Amino acid sequence: MSYDLHPDAADEHQRQVSYYEEKQKGLGKRYHGTFRKAVEAACNGPKRYKIVWPPDIRRVKFTAFPFDLIYREQRGIVQVLAIANHRREPGYWLYRR
Repeated sequence: MSYDLHPDAADEHQRQVSYYEEKQKGLGKRYHGTFRKAVEAACNGPKRYKIVWPPDIRRVKFTAFPFDLIYREQRGIVQVLAIANHRREPGYWLYRR
């Protein structure tokens, strides 16, 4: 299954890659790898993860970083709505639906 990043989710991801890379060389690359694993997990089993916002929005927790991949599956595509930091207001991305 393929995926599509909402433009705001793509911006969130790019900002995090830059932030972590500035903190420590190679850390941005590790963050990106964790992001890729979360996207792959969502694509390989989009209905496997619990619905966190009805009717169809789910999340995959990142490993080693405080983020969730917020997505929904529609028409055979995983739509990534947000790369949500655990410290941000829950549901801040709802307008992206």
